[in-house]
Amino acid sequence: MIREDVLERIKKIPIVDTLGFSFLEMNDGICEAVVKHEKKYDGIFESFHGGLLMTVADSASAFALLTLTGADAAITTTDMNIRFLAACRTDVRAVARVIKHGKTLAPVAVELFDMNGTMVAVAQVNYIILRK
Repeated sequence: MIREDVLERIKKIPIVDTLGFSFLEMNDGICEAVVKHEKKYDGIFESFHGGLLMTVADSASAFALLTLTGADAAITTTDMNIRFLAACRTDVRAVARVIKHGKTLAPVAVELFDMNGTMVAVAQVNYIILRK
């Protein structure tokens, strides 16, 4: 299932269009998305650039959190880490799951897979939920 209110908000975010996100699931603290691999965004090893994989993880995490906070919530990343496990030479599938939805802090776990099912990276992204 895809939360339409969240989808409408994130369609307005330029990086979603730039990287070509497509969404498989977005509901109940989960976001599963696919981002196309484009050679023009490759890193030194002719694979998906690590910085862009971090961007995919950060974005998918935010979208997962918005399914719990509401589409109009003001959230921002406080810190993140990523562990690269294998080169990604295909599109990448990100699965982000909110670990805990606190009053002000929310950690999110992300697994990134290539289209052959190989886990290429794991990340944790932490958000602060801002008050308007």
